[in-house]
Amino acid sequence: MQHPGWPARLAYGPVELAPLRRGDAAEWSRLRLANESWLRPWEPTAGVAWSVRHTPAAYRLMRRSVARRARAGTSMPFAVRVEGRLAGQVTVDNIVRGALRSGSLGYWVDRSVAGRGMASLAVALVCDHAFGPGGLHRLQADIRPENGPSQRLVERLGFSREGLLRRYLDIDGDWRDHLSYALLAEDSPRGVLAVWASRSPRV
Repeated sequence: MQHPGWPARLAYGPVELAPLRRGDAAEWSRLRLANESWLRPWEPTAGVAWSVRHTPAAYRLMRRSVARRARAGTSMPFAVRVEGRLAGQVTVDNIVRGALRSGSLGYWVDRSVAGRGMASLAVALVCDHAFGPGGLHRLQADIRPENGPSQRLVERLGFSREGLLRRYLDIDGDWRDHLSYALLAEDSPRGVLAVWASRSPRV
């Protein structure tokens, strides 16, 4: 069964987004292992070592899980490629339809592409897709107060801070406060990509 906005392929400049590929297991594992110190502070607590959680076999299990949620219409899980190379993921998860039409935004990128505007470009493309073909009205991004770069990313794209969620998620070994950001479809009449383009260097 297909759901609004999924499956999809998005692209602009050097950035492409598409469903996770079966053949990406080894590269995903390599990236996640190489980026442990960069990503671990923002990742959910787990009872097993990072190395065990990020094997090719773990990727295959994760891919099947997110594919099931995508088929159920509760997730839009994108792999991010920069200049053809796997470089991260952007996911709209916990999608609720009906009167709410909302989803939760999550993302990570390889440290080697951070600071080049690629992560914000990928997020902008996904936001426009979620509000357009995806039929959503609201996207929420919950970010730890310590994660300044992620806060700046969503703020540059027009997200508004709505409040503090106390001890909201079990992240990196403890219950962590999160700042709640949200973007509504009508907040960017010309599209989130246009906001990104107005605030970022050309790619």
